[in-house]
Amino acid sequence: MLFKAPIAMQIEYQPFMVHKRFPLTISRGTTTHNTNLWLKIRADNVEGWGEATPFSISKQGGLTTPKLIQELEAIVPLLEPFHPLQRAAIYQILQQHSVSSALRAAIDTALQDWLGKQAGLPLWQLWGLDRSAIVKTSVTIGISTPEAAIARVRQWQDFMGATVFKLKLGSPSGLDADRAMFEAVQAVAPDAEFTVDANGGWTLAEAIAMADWLAERGVRHLEQPLPVAAEADYPTLYAQSPLPLFADESCFSSADVVRVAPWVHGVNIKLMKAGGLMEAQRMIHTAQALGLQIMYGCYSDSALANTALSQLAPYADYLDLDSHLNLVDDPFVGAQLNQGCLWPNDGPGLGVSLA
Repeated sequence: MLFKAPIAMQIEYQPFMVHKRFPLTISRGTTTHNTNLWLKIRADNVEGWGEATPFSISKQGGLTTPKLIQELEAIVPLLEPFHPLQRAAIYQILQQHSVSSALRAAIDTALQDWLGKQAGLPLWQLWGLDRSAIVKTSVTIGISTPEAAIARVRQWQDFMGATVFKLKLGSPSGLDADRAMFEAVQAVAPDAEFTVDANGGWTLAEAIAMADWLAERGVRHLEQPLPVAAEADYPTLYAQSPLPLFADESCFSSADVVRVAPWVHGVNIKLMKAGGLMEAQRMIHTAQALGLQIMYGCYSDSALANTALSQLAPYADYLDLDSHLNLVDDPFVGAQLNQGCLWPNDGPGLGVSLA
C-alpha cells in the first residue's frame, strides 16, 4: 500500500477567456482575446487567488493555455501536502521542476493573497507602502494607421481622461509609418506625456535615428527598441541615445536586471515574466541598488493580475497596467482608477472579487 501525504492545501484552477474591446497590435502581431487561468489555493477556510496568462516570449518558448494546464496538473500533487505558510519549500519545488514563470506567478500570487486575507490586511499595507506615491498609469496605443491611432486616443480620453500614453512602434511598414502615427497622436494630445515601446522591432540604425527624432518631440523614454537577439548592439545604442532605454523582453528576473544594467536606464517588470510578487520585489530592490528606474507592465492580464502588481505600485517610476481596462468581459474587480492612478483597495490580500 502506497503512502499518500495528507493534503494541507487544496489547489483548483479554472480557464477563462477575456476579449479586448480594441485589438492590440505590436511589432510581433495582433491579439483580440486570451484564455488565462484562475488559480485558487484553499487552506484553513481561507482562499487565495492568482492568475496565469500565456504569453509569447516566455523563456520556456511560447506559453499556451494547454501547456500551463499540463504543467499545473503535474505539479499540484507535489504542492498540496504543504501549507501556504511553507512558501520557501513550495518555491523550491517550483524551481526544481522548472515551472514556467506564468504558472509560478499564479501560485505565488495566490499564496500572497492567502497570507493577506489570513492577516486581514491588504498586501500594500502589509508591506508598509504608501498609495499616495503611485504615479498615473499609461494607456497603450497599438501599431495602426494615424487615423485609427487618433480614434484610440480619443477613446482613452473619453473613458478615463487619459494623459499618459505608451505608443507601440516598430511597424512592419517601416519608420515612415512609425513617424506618421506618432505625429498624428501627438497632434491631438499635445499636452500628454508619451513613452514609446518598439517591442524589439528596430535595427540598431533605426533605433538610433528614432531615439533622436523622438527625443526632439519630448518622449520620456524608449522601451526595448532592439530585439533580444541583438542585445550585443545595446551598448552602442546606450552610448548614442538621448532617451533613457528600458529593457522588457530582455529582462525577466533579478538576475537579468544585473545583466542588462550596464546598457539600460530602467527595466519593465511584469508579473508573468518575474514569476510572482516575491521575485518582482527582488527585481525592484536589485534595480534600486543599481540606480535603474522601474516600470511595471502587463500582457493580456485581467484585473486579478494587474491588481496584484498594483500592490507594489508605490515603488514604480512608470506604470503600464492597462490591459484589464481594455477588456469587455473581465470577470474580476480589484484596483480602481483614482485620477489616472491604479490604486489597490483596502480589501484584505489582493482585494479582488468577482465582477
